[in-house]
Amino acid sequence: MKACVGWRRFLFCFPLIFILPHLFSVLELHQNQAVTDSPKEHMKKFDVQNSSGDGAPKKITRKFDHLVLGPAAGEGLPNRLQCRGVKALNKTHFSNPSHPSSVGDGIAFVTVFTIYNNSPDALADGKPSNLVTVGNASYSKPERSMAILNVFINFIQVRMPQSNVIILTDPESDFSLHQNRVTVLPIQGEYSRDKLMLQRIRSYITFLDIRLEKLSQEQGRITHFIFSDSDIAVIDDLGQIFEKYQDFHVALTFRNNKDQPLNSGFIAVRGTRDGILRARTFLQKVLEVYSSKYMKASRMLGDQLALFWVIKSDASFDAKRFSKAQAFIKEIGGASVLFLPCATYNWTPPEGAGQFHGMPLDVKVVHFKGSRKRLMLEAWNYFNSSADISDMLCLILKSGRTKYDF
Repeated sequence: MKACVGWRRFLFCFPLIFILPHLFSVLELHQNQAVTDSPKEHMKKFDVQNSSGDGAPKKITRKFDHLVLGPAAGEGLPNRLQCRGVKALNKTHFSNPSHPSSVGDGIAFVTVFTIYNNSPDALADGKPSNLVTVGNASYSKPERSMAILNVFINFIQVRMPQSNVIILTDPESDFSLHQNRVTVLPIQGEYSRDKLMLQRIRSYITFLDIRLEKLSQEQGRITHFIFSDSDIAVIDDLGQIFEKYQDFHVALTFRNNKDQPLNSGFIAVRGTRDGILRARTFLQKVLEVYSSKYMKASRMLGDQLALFWVIKSDASFDAKRFSKAQAFIKEIGGASVLFLPCATYNWTPPEGAGQFHGMPLDVKVVHFKGSRKRLMLEAWNYFNSSADISDMLCLILKSGRTKYDF
């Protein structure tokens, strides 16, 4: 360069050889940072700084308000869903929903649901900042819960169209549903957020008492019951459980978790008189253990801890059986308990049984626990547009590790 002819000019320009690349690197870093930060306008920040009152900042959790696709776990593994984008390369093993279970028994799903209409959160929901948009619909906080409930019902009606849905609720809870084969049954109790899990078991027991009274008046067809959370998607006929395993009274789902191997979000009860009586006795024992040992965990996990306590209190029970995702039956306290692997009957993205090994091809229930509830609505919208349940499962598998804004 002519500008650098001469040793004095060379000494002046020589440092630029080192400075200019550094300046370009800094500029490029700022440009990349701007691209990375651009999605932040689509995110809500949950800033919990100074919440403890000691002035120390705490970790900020950010949840996305749009689908974020990542790698699909289980790539290359046998008997796992394989995806290219959100297209399934292999198909899951589903029954035809147009053909009901051959045994002819009825199936009813039972869930506990309430709306906290008078909470401070609900009263503030008219503000645009509190609205969440999924697809073409915007939801306030109470409306989000209703949307999840409706999608729960929709999946059941698509995959098990002959089934009924029974919603156990607080008599003070104000909501309405306009769907076929759905019954809302008010049951008195304590439905506060801190006591809801405890109340859920009480409501199940009360429902079984009501069912026993009706059973003595009815003759003919048997109805089996599946007690579940309302944030699950039923994607295959669960009537097969009662056909394949003829001798159980209560069915629970398990995972390979040392401290919390049982998930209370799915409990099946055989609808015979003997099945209901034994299931009621079993749940009553769980309620007693819950009330006496786990009230400090009453808002969450107390029921699961109580379930496990009742199971492991049987001297002949071997908890090592939870390490293998294979169904088995064990007599516990006078009830024949069927243990079903979560990997098939209660699969959760991204936590729960086998999620890091992908999604089994025989999965029948997807459980959108915690921050995955928005993903449940997104999955339903995608299924409506594609009508392909295997592709929908790829969407769930690739999105499941993201925390969303519900």
